[in-house]
This record gives sequence, structure tokens and C-alpha cells, in this order.
Amino acid sequence: MVHLYIASMTGFSGKSLVALGLGLVLKEKGYSLGYIKPLGNIPSTLGNRVIDADAEFMLKALDLQEPPEVVSPFVVTFEAQTGALKGKASDKFELLKKAFQAMTGKDIVIVGGAADLFEGSVFGINGLRVISHLKARTIVVEPWSGDSSIDSLLGAKELLADNFAGAVINKVPQAAHDHVQKSVRPYLEKHGIPVYACLHKDILLDSITVRQLNEILGGKVLCCEEHLDEFIENFSIGAMDVDSALKYFRRTPNKAVITGAHRSDIQLAALETSTRCIILTGGLYTNDVIIGKAKLAGVPFISVHDDTFSTVEKIEAVLGKIRIREQKKVLKTREIIAKEFDIARLVRDLHLPDKGEKTHGRP
Repeated sequence: MVHLYIASMTGFSGKSLVALGLGLVLKEKGYSLGYIKPLGNIPSTLGNRVIDADAEFMLKALDLQEPPEVVSPFVVTFEAQTGALKGKASDKFELLKKAFQAMTGKDIVIVGGAADLFEGSVFGINGLRVISHLKARTIVVEPWSGDSSIDSLLGAKELLADNFAGAVINKVPQAAHDHVQKSVRPYLEKHGIPVYACLHKDILLDSITVRQLNEILGGKVLCCEEHLDEFIENFSIGAMDVDSALKYFRRTPNKAVITGAHRSDIQLAALETSTRCIILTGGLYTNDVIIGKAKLAGVPFISVHDDTFSTVEKIEAVLGKIRIREQKKVLKTREIIAKEFDIARLVRDLHLPDKGEKTHGRP
């Protein structure tokens, strides 16, 4: 049984994307799969058991049958954190060992890493200790942030030594694609870092639903609640003159427009273009005529108490950090990994059994 640890050197790198996509594709190819997230930090409940929300999602998305205490053996709660700081017994490694011992009869177990290799140290379950205990092959997911990503991956290889399996470079924008593929990837390969994938930055996976946005902003939905599950891919601040706004709006699809309630001209311009919702700042409402037009267009209006600057700050704080949950994103994840991840190379490198079918993947 092979343990494949999905790690990163920073949070929100795309570990869940890689873990989910690999899990879906490997299951399709006939591999018996397990999944464990040793350190959870988003408490949820499943039955009468506390479980990490990401682990719960993976359990359902991958159609796994293991009990919650195996898939998510430890979840950081406020009580656990404060107890550890007060000197109460905090080493949770035995919980992990029991969970891994219960995971038997699998071809491969995907282990979901924490934000970085050191998170969980206060509980004795940081990534380095887990990897060492399992002798897990480790893929490091690195979001492309310029050539500093090269240093990050070289450092990860040195840190993980023999447990290092390779890398995935994630969120590569179109403008950097040729540089990453033609210069960065060959350089890393030459320095002993197998690059299993250079995944493009995907608009859908970075998008947020109108419902999620409303929850983040703490707003009040004024109309069109049936359209709250539409995906927002772009944002626009409606502070310019209406002619300039209309030109910009026409070039910007699937957007949320942030504007003041007094800017009825901007609101009408937004309704004429591809708009997912309109955010009215300052706690004010628009007039009934515009609400009527919004209902005809199927565009929710949301009123928030914050001013425009504070609203934009809240949105910027969560962009790029939206977790995969919706079925549309699950399907997109599977599609990206199937097309852009070198599955065949991974299968060979992990010495997984031959399932009698070709494993496609674009190097």
C-alpha cells in the first residue's frame, strides 16, 4: 500500500484540487483508494462525530466508506488549542497511527497535508513527522508566484529528501505558461524535481457563488434568491461615468458590480450586460423600478452595510481561497487533472499495480 502525501509550503496552494482530482481519476482507473487528512482545522459534524469539513467533503466526493475517525482523526478546536497552550497532553500522534492502521487493503492512500509542513507541531502531528512515519511519497503543490516558486520547490526537495516524489505547479496564468513550460519545468527536472503537472489558472475554480459572496459580506438579498448559486468570475467597482462603465461591463462577463444605491445609471448599465449580482454599499436600497428590471434579468441585488472600500477589502481577502464544493467545480477538477497531470508517470514512480489500461495525462 502506497501513501501519497499532498503537501505545500504555503496555504491555499491547491492541495485539495490535486488530491480530489487524483482520487477521482485513479478510482476511475480501478485503483482501490483511501483518503486521510491527519490535521483538520475546519470543524464540522458528521453524525455525532467532529470531522474536518474538507475531509467530510472528500469522503463524499470520492465515495469512500471509511468512518469519520479514520478519515479525519484529529480536528483542531478552540478547546484543543487552549488546552495545548496550558500544558495539557497535546501529542495526537497516537490518534493518527490508529487511523493509518485502520486504513487497509488499498492500492493507494492519499494524505491531505496542512497549510505547510510545520502546521500541527504543537500537537505533534506536523507534516514532516507524518511523512517520516509513513515513509510517504510526497508531492509538493506550488502556486506559481514567479521565479521564487523555483526556490520554494528546491527547498522542499532538500527538506523532504528521499520522501520527495515531485511537484505540481498550480495556478499558472496564461501569460506565464510558455516560461513555466519551456524554462522552469526543464530546469526543475534537471535538478531532480519531477514536475507532474503545470496546471493553468482556471476561472471557474477561482470563482465564488453569489450565495457565498453574500455570506461573506453579511448582506441582505433584495431579489432573485433563485439565482444565488450562479458563479461570479469577475468583479467591477461602479464608480466611473456611465459610458465608461458600460464599455467596461460589456468586456467583463459573469461579474459582480459593487456600487452605491444612488448610482441607478450604473445599476441599469450592469443589467444590460453579463452580470451575476449587484452589491449596493452603505446599507441602502435601490428603487422599485430597477428591482423590477433585475427580476426580469434574473440578477440578485444585495445590500451591505459597509462602504465600498471595506466591501472590496472583504472580497479581496477571500479571493483565491474559495474551497471546492460545488459539483460543477468537482467535474472541472477531474477534467483538469485528467488532461494536465502526468498520471502515467506517477503510477510508474509509485510502483502501483498495472490495471490493464492506459493512464493518460499531458506532461
